[in-house]
Amino acid sequence: MPPKGLIIAAPRSGSGKTAITLGLAATLAMRGVRVAPAKTGPDYIDTRFLARAAGTAAINLDPWAMSPERLRALAAWQAQDHDLLLIEGVMGLFDGAMDGTGATADLAAVLGLPVVLVVDCEKQAQSVAALVHGFSTWRADVEIAGVILNKVASEKHEAMLRAGLAATGVPCLGAIPRRSDLVLPERHLGLVLPEEIDGLDTTMARLGAVMNTHIAIRLLLDIARDLAPAEPVAGLPPLGQAIAIAHDAAFAFLYPHLLGAWHEAGASLSFFSPLADEPPAADADAVFLPGGYPELHGADLAAAGRFRDGLHAARARGALIYGECGGFMALGEGLTDKDGARHRMAGLLPVETHINRPRRLLGYRRLVHDAPLPWPRALAGHEFHYSSAVPSAAAPPLFSASDAAGEQLEPMGLRIGKVMGSYAHVIEGAPA
Repeated sequence: MPPKGLIIAAPRSGSGKTAITLGLAATLAMRGVRVAPAKTGPDYIDTRFLARAAGTAAINLDPWAMSPERLRALAAWQAQDHDLLLIEGVMGLFDGAMDGTGATADLAAVLGLPVVLVVDCEKQAQSVAALVHGFSTWRADVEIAGVILNKVASEKHEAMLRAGLAATGVPCLGAIPRRSDLVLPERHLGLVLPEEIDGLDTTMARLGAVMNTHIAIRLLLDIARDLAPAEPVAGLPPLGQAIAIAHDAAFAFLYPHLLGAWHEAGASLSFFSPLADEPPAADADAVFLPGGYPELHGADLAAAGRFRDGLHAARARGALIYGECGGFMALGEGLTDKDGARHRMAGLLPVETHINRPRRLLGYRRLVHDAPLPWPRALAGHEFHYSSAVPSAAAPPLFSASDAAGEQLEPMGLRIGKVMGSYAHVIEGAPA
């Protein structure tokens, strides 16, 4: 039988869709359902939690950065050998980028999958019917196939909600009581990493138990729809044939679809930990430093001499060295943390970075480059950080950039020879 799929979405951010999706993944996995998890959009942290709950790697499906053909191919690739592709939405169902595209609803339409709407019912009762009716009729190509009521105060409150919802004809799949122990901790870039949460498996089990008790799981599975088969579509080419990839708590923001594309293209991937003072593999012809939280580990990175020497050796032998966001910061000369302490970095790019922005800088980016990257000249990416970069010497920028609405931005990043980096997290190639 072909795998099935469904999408968990909400009218707005903060409705509880992450906790509910995690709980569903956990309880379905406990029931023996082979869940393939995915996250709508560019979020690289939620995928880590989804993978932990489902017991298998999660991917990003980004309807702004990826073509419909690529979305269908990735969804089919992720779902193979599984029973259910379970996709968590992003923000509100119809919320997208500044150009009005990239919403969870767009992904649902492209994949032809039904949506289960998580509604935060705090401080409302029968009005839930008007909200659900509006969402279910807003787009003819998006089906709201069920509703999960969240933050329900009492049995009486649930009865009022269900009575109101009955008039819409949209099935109620369950009601989750209001509880303070169904929230995961956060930090300035979003949720903390799974490895940093004590007792996370206990929390996941509790979420699973709550969903198992309060949601009609069989009805949920019946709502899921067969996932259409799709032809493979190649992703971004590998940075090299032997790629050394930094991977630890300081460099954790990796897009699994990129690694999958590189592996399928025949590249060999090796991983090393800068925090453990490990150098990149000596035979690597490319080194990738992804984003993460280097600002939380400044002293350890400053003391990582073998890591730093390994980067300089890679540059000397002509390897391509590419850093994104936190990786870009690590390639610079120094990083000043929020307490004002400066930490020595690799010194391969003439830039000082500082954790000093009062507000985060975020958004989709259209990028164009003429660097020695083995990628298309035009790329789609995402920017999300609180730090700022001050070049300490003249060097050409890596990218020209515009936002999702097409407004031209300041050039991004720096490059010197085959060493390069910027704040952008590259997602896919983009039309030129």
